[in-house]
Amino acid sequence: MEHKPVEKLRSVAEVHELSQGFLSRRERLERWAEVLERQPKRRLRSLGEIEFVPKDKRPELRSDESPVTVAFEDPVLRAAGLKGDTLGDAMEFFELSEGASHRLLCSCMNGWSMEAGSTARKVHRIANPDHRLMLFTTAGLLTAAPAVFYLLS
Repeated sequence: MEHKPVEKLRSVAEVHELSQGFLSRRERLERWAEVLERQPKRRLRSLGEIEFVPKDKRPELRSDESPVTVAFEDPVLRAAGLKGDTLGDAMEFFELSEGASHRLLCSCMNGWSMEAGSTARKVHRIANPDHRLMLFTTAGLLTAAPAVFYLLS
């Protein structure tokens, strides 16, 4: 194997440098959204009815042309540690909960195909949850709790 300086490699290839070889969860998700946004009208396939697949088989789920496949096509995400294009790879690498991965990738939530642009918006929302909405929901629940307790007692 021949070693060359990065400056020399830049003249013959696209070189992506990672900050200390690590991307935060938010940076990984944002990169995925950016990759999806490059072709916003690209038709992607969802993962078929995740909830009906036995729990121990779910990590192996994959589909050609899925949003996870798009992520795996990106050399930066692969270099950062994305191992493959399965549901398990995506959940591990992007630190997705079962609920978030289901909402983002399942056919029951998205139909059998989806546009990359709309999927990118969902990924952005996972990366940047709207804390105002969470605050509003929490405040609403706290406000309603006394009334619920009163009605039930």
